[in-house]
Formats: sequence, structure tokens, C-alpha cells
Amino acid sequence: MTKPRLTIKSVLADRRVLLMLVFGFSSGLPFLLVFSTLSAWLRLAGVSRTEIGLLSYVALAYTFKFAWAPIVDAFDVPGLSRLLGRRRAWMVLAQLTVAAGLVGIALSDPAVSVTMTAAFALLVAFASATQDVVVDGWRIDAAPTERQGMMAAAYQLGYRLSLIAAGAGALYIADLAGWREAYLAMAALVAVGLVGTLVAPIVDRREGVEAPKGFTFAHAVVDPLRDLLDRKGWRIVLILLLVAFYRLPDFVAGVMANPLYVDMKFSMIEIANVSKLYGVWIGIAGAFAGGFALARFGLLPSLVFGALSSAGSNLMFAWLALRGYDLTLLTVSISIDNFAGGFAGTALIAYMSGLTGPGFAATQYALLSSLYALPGKIVGGLSGVMVDSFGYPTFFVLTSLVGIPVAILCLIVGREGARPEEPAAEPAGARA
Repeated sequence: MTKPRLTIKSVLADRRVLLMLVFGFSSGLPFLLVFSTLSAWLRLAGVSRTEIGLLSYVALAYTFKFAWAPIVDAFDVPGLSRLLGRRRAWMVLAQLTVAAGLVGIALSDPAVSVTMTAAFALLVAFASATQDVVVDGWRIDAAPTERQGMMAAAYQLGYRLSLIAAGAGALYIADLAGWREAYLAMAALVAVGLVGTLVAPIVDRREGVEAPKGFTFAHAVVDPLRDLLDRKGWRIVLILLLVAFYRLPDFVAGVMANPLYVDMKFSMIEIANVSKLYGVWIGIAGAFAGGFALARFGLLPSLVFGALSSAGSNLMFAWLALRGYDLTLLTVSISIDNFAGGFAGTALIAYMSGLTGPGFAATQYALLSSLYALPGKIVGGLSGVMVDSFGYPTFFVLTSLVGIPVAILCLIVGREGARPEEPAAEPAGARA
């Protein structure tokens, strides 16, 4: 029997897409509250710049979240998992911990004990990073590859909305009522994610995966890696190369984007308006376009288009570097680059999601998502040397050429990320 083709209408009507909007909001809410928003409070409280800078190390919780992702995959939350299912139980635990941590920050006084404030900030960051792991696992278990793109786009939109709430919203409340009230209000907003979790279906995919009898390194770490190798065989080498280099042109070029704007004599206001405001929403539009493409045309065409368009968009910056100050060309360049980047990001998320296996989704996705950003961070550090050696035009042309071998890799192993089957989902509610 031929499977009916997915349509945009059917994807948009899928309540899992709406749930990802909620989960995106829930995941993004704590981020600024332990970084820039908290930094503003600390500075106003008289905390030194050195201490504020050291506090940024709480971000390491997000960087190393793959280290405890196996626990999320392998173990139940006592009591809660039986009632809610493994994924939802971990979400509830993470969200309640985030709320408790935000209340702790609200009740602390950084002017008296910045250590106490920092401790609660670390608790929030750890719980928030754990929530990210669980949400990724739920998303992958909840839907096939064709729907992953739209779900990822909805997540990004929710995340952006939460950054507005935790950024501008928290600052407004702090100015009108005080910092304690601002953080208590943010803690109350955690309820948005809690409601979403409680109405979400149970989709714990562990078919054929033996439940652990206790924590062991082999089960938690080695088994997910062995599962990936067993399923993909020698192709895993090409798959990892594709994941590692897919966004490389974007990441490397992005390091030199702002220096280019400054050197082309654009004002800070022009850069902020075009790149930081307008460009963000164009990126979101690109992410949704990627979701539409995945639903309509499938993974492989979307993956190839994303690779070529995101790398090729760097040619616009080469043109801008040759042209010099031109606000219209800057707007067009950022439009193309952000749209293509959003499209490519959605395609890659869908691809990595499809690579994961039942029972290991959170662990394997956390490892893959860590890998995809690593080469860009390493090579990005040399981007300034390249610009100084070759100039902006040659630099951006060279970064665009990376898209050619990446597109070839897509054609070879792009279908490895396709997982068309719909997983069975239990209705929301108690588990027998």
C-alpha cells in the first residue's frame, strides 16, 4: 500500500508542531536569565566585572550536556516515569528544577552573597541543559523525519519568543517592580512548559532495547555508540563527515561577518537593524521554509538544497566586500544568508534526528549536535588569519566552495537520515 504524501496542511495541523512551539519557549526561557539578564542585575548590585565574567562558566552545562544525556535515555525518574512516561517525567523534573532555581535567584541578594546567586544560576543552567536533551529526545521519538523540520522550526520560533520574554520582558519588570519580582515572574512562566509536557503524548521508543539493571558505563555510553555503528556500518564515517562539515561555511563566515560590516563603514544602528532584528526573523522564515520542503519534497532534496544555498550565500558577502558600503546590498546579502542558514539548520536537525535509534535518541542526538558545531569553532578561530592573508572576497569565496563536497556527501549518505515510519504514541495520561 502506497503511503499518502505529506502535505503542508497536514503538518501544520499536527499538534506535535504546536507542542514544539511550547517546548521551544520552555527551553529558551532560562538561557538569558543566567547570562545577560542576570549580568545586568549583578552589575547594578555592584558585583565586579571579573566575577560577572567568571559566572559565564555556567554555560559549560550547555556545552557538556551530552555527558549526562545517557542517564536521560537509560533511567526512569522514580515514581514520575511510571505516571508520565520516561521523557515526560524528565521534562517535568527539569522544568520544576528550573523554576526552583529561578525562585532561588529571586530570593538571593547578589550584593550580599554572589556565591549563592551563582549556585542557583548553575542549578538553572544544569536543569535547562537537561531539558534541552529531553526535548530533543521527545521530538525525535514523536515523529518521522518528514515532520522533524517543521517541529524544529516551531521550536526555534518558541525559543526566540522566550528570549524576548527573558530579555526585554524581565528588564521591564525589573525596572518597574524590582529584580526579585522579575525573576519570580519568569519562574511562573515555567508553567507554560509544564502544561505542554502534561498534554504531550507518551512516545518513549525503546522497542528491542533491554532496560538497564543499574548504571553502567557500557549501557549508558558504549551501547548508544555501538548501536549507531551496527546500524550504519562503514557509512558512519561519511555520515559523521557530513554532520561535521554541513554548517562549516556558515559558522566560519559568521565569525568575520561583523568585522566586514564595520570595515565597510556601516553604522552600528544599520548593523543592528538589518542583521540583529530584521535578519533574525528572516532566519526563522528560512527555518519554516525548510520544514515545508521536508514535508513536501523529502529529506534528500532539502538536505542538498540547504548545503548549496547556505554555502553559496557567502558569495553575497564576497560581492559586498568588493562593492563597499551599500545598504541595499547588505540587506539582500543578510536576507539570503539568514534564510539559507535557517533552511539548512532545519534540514540538518531532521537528518541528525533520523540517524538516532530507538532508546538512544537523547544520547545520540546530543553527541551528533555537539559534533556538528565543533569544526566551525576550530576553523573559525583561524578566519581572521585567512582574511588578513587573502582579503574578504577570497575568504568568502573559499568558504562557499565547501558546499560542493558537502552536497556530494549528501547525495551519498543523505538518505541515511530518513526514518519514515510513524512511531506509535500512547495518549497523554497515566500509564498502566
